[in-house]
Amino acid sequence: MSNYKALTESPSYVFGFILNGKGAGVPLDKVSDESGPLWCHLDFLEEGCREQLASLKVPEHAIDSLTRLDSRPRTNVHEEGAVLILRVINMNPGEDPNDMVSLRFWIEADRIISLRHKRVLSTQDVKDEIVSGKGPKTTSELLSTVIERVADRIADYVDGVEAKMLEYEDAADVENIVKLRANVSNLRREAAMVRRYLAPQREALEALFRQSATLLVKEDRHYVQELSDRIIRYVEDLDLVREKAVVLQEELMNLTAQQQNDRMYVLSIVAVIFLPISFVTGLFGMNVAGLPGLETPSAFFYVAMAMTVMVVGALAYFRFKKWL
Repeated sequence: MSNYKALTESPSYVFGFILNGKGAGVPLDKVSDESGPLWCHLDFLEEGCREQLASLKVPEHAIDSLTRLDSRPRTNVHEEGAVLILRVINMNPGEDPNDMVSLRFWIEADRIISLRHKRVLSTQDVKDEIVSGKGPKTTSELLSTVIERVADRIADYVDGVEAKMLEYEDAADVENIVKLRANVSNLRREAAMVRRYLAPQREALEALFRQSATLLVKEDRHYVQELSDRIIRYVEDLDLVREKAVVLQEELMNLTAQQQNDRMYVLSIVAVIFLPISFVTGLFGMNVAGLPGLETPSAFFYVAMAMTVMVVGALAYFRFKKWL
């Protein structure tokens, strides 16, 4: 009976394979010959995960790192193997991409144990490739392939963020300032949250490249370094998006200020035009004896003409001063 029977029946077990070296693998629940490179995928928050890791002879200090609730991307190399912790864009349907999923690895020369809590599409892609017989042939290639899929998901997310930023820049006008300012603020916040984990992720991959000479073959180590360079570019792209967001927010604030100034200008013009009219109507509206024109039938006509001349004169003066 397979020694993996207890593992595959554990609630923490997600899937696992013994790689056959030809791009395919035998699922752990169907293994008869246990020799060969191992890939085991677990849920680190499910019951029994620590016990299963211990049964796989993962060191206690590594188990603590692999099952901790919250952790930042990093690489820790030990005598027995290496701990690699990454953050993955959450591309699960109906979930927020900014709620980045922690993907963790225990790496040995012929064994990879990966752990997550939420479903990770990058590992699912590699699993499907193995099932179809077109997957990685070694654990070294397996790790670099999973990291590549993670980088591909990050690239898709960054491209989407940049596309949104271009859309918001094209839509910058005075008609939708309130909604646009809210969208830009949300986008800026999202970029900052993702960048928070991408920057140390780059350092984690660099550390893996430098310290994994006994764990990964040379070609895969250098490919990990190339993936680290890709992460650097994505961090720079997110920095550029944040800077564009700041510039666009300032532009929208200027548009808002201009809009307010235009309204105040119109109100000021109206006030100046009606101020002399209000003075005249207030003066002739006093209920005191001695007001001129009380006994003259045409007095109202003359007063109305005088007020009209005042309005026309004020408008002409504003036109002369180029205030209109």
